[in-house]
Amino acid sequence: MKNKKITPFMMFNGKAEAAIEFYTAVFRNSEIISMIKYDEQGPGAPGTVNHAVFTIHNEQFMAIDNANGTDIPFTPALSFAVECESAEEIEFLYDQLKEDGQVLMELAPMHPVSEKFAWVADQFGINWQLNLSIG
Repeated sequence: MKNKKITPFMMFNGKAEAAIEFYTAVFRNSEIISMIKYDEQGPGAPGTVNHAVFTIHNEQFMAIDNANGTDIPFTPALSFAVECESAEEIEFLYDQLKEDGQVLMELAPMHPVSEKFAWVADQFGINWQLNLSIG
């Protein structure tokens, strides 16, 4: 039986390339694997992302730009949970992700579960729950 996995797939409203470049710069062990853009043939606007594959913390993600012209927002109903390895890492990610975004929960202890925890919607609307476990 083939190994199966679930890959997060995000649809941006014309900002997929900027988001992917931001995430791969901010998160460790991240890279852009492939990015195909629309040309004049469409159906998306020329230069927007038709399909991209990238990694964040060695986990694969996919993304596209919305080709139908209707803005579809991200919501806090779905978020990515990131388990951080150190106080420095969670503070760095918190500072980077909240810039031009929205803080839903300030970086603070959340005893008895977390030494530090924060929930942020970044500048692209993606929600991140950052956690540094106790111990």
